[in-house]
Amino acid sequence: MTGRFATRPGEEQLDAPLGMQAEITFIGHIDSGWSLEDCPKNIAQAREAAKPALLRIKPQFIAGLDGIAAGDGLVLLYWMDRAPRNLIRQMPRHRDAATGTFNLRSPARPNPIGMGVVRVVAVDMAAGQVTIDAIDAIDGTPLIDIKPHMPRADQLPA
Repeated sequence: MTGRFATRPGEEQLDAPLGMQAEITFIGHIDSGWSLEDCPKNIAQAREAAKPALLRIKPQFIAGLDGIAAGDGLVLLYWMDRAPRNLIRQMPRHRDAATGTFNLRSPARPNPIGMGVVRVVAVDMAAGQVTIDAIDAIDGTPLIDIKPHMPRADQLPA
């Protein structure tokens, strides 16, 4: 593999192809304006760019937006469809040693599911669109699910 996802020293690829065991229905996609080359590495960098994004929901799922309002926090699950799926150990540029894929938030993973906690800026129910404060996903990334962020429930135990 070449380019952004070229294998680095210390990385390990899976030996066998992945066996598919489930189906996912995409409920829409994310319009972020980011390309593969300029996409932020994380949500903090995306927020620093002050670049809102748009969730475009497919017509059959628009009713599921009922109750979501500006100011709400959401947890987005999205499918990083352009990421490699064969790395089980990776060598991040910001670390001194390779580590397991499940110890990273890298898009390169067996199931390239991304997660972002975002703030709703606006909701247009008629158009099936939700404007969010920022996202670290490439333009056109398929959207898997939207869940409400619940601060009391979404924290580690003491």
